[in-house]
Amino acid sequence: MPQTPDLSKYLDAGAEFVALTRAQARKRAQELVQQGQLAQDQVQGFVDGLVEGSRRRTDVLMDAVRQEIQRQVQSVGIATKADLVKLEAKLAKQTKAATRSAAKSATKNAKKAAKQKAAKKVGAASASKPAKKAVKKTTKKTTSSAA
Repeated sequence: MPQTPDLSKYLDAGAEFVALTRAQARKRAQELVQQGQLAQDQVQGFVDGLVEGSRRRTDVLMDAVRQEIQRQVQSVGIATKADLVKLEAKLAKQTKAATRSAAKSATKNAKKAAKQKAAKKVGAASASKPAKKAVKKTTKKTTSSAA
């Protein structure tokens, strides 16, 4: 598998290409003053302008790089943080619903089992009373005929 390039190196190289430090701007301004193309009282404004322009170019470059990275990530189909957050929320919602559903069905099953058990006890008790009477009658008949 090919190794992915270290994009930070490319970003740093691009930033150095467009970034201009204040010291570099002063050096250029002094060169222009020595050549007579810039007055001494204009140096500070010139330096500020160069540095500001450099910042703008750096920002533009960084925005272009970010947009391209996002475009590439989307074309490959890699999930973003926002996609993962949405998915986690959806899974949490589904898990809550499944937990509630399982709890409701467990409660229903427990109630149903309790009702069936109670019905069996009542049915067994009521069925056994006539059976006991029949046993007593049969026992009395057999004991009285034997005597």
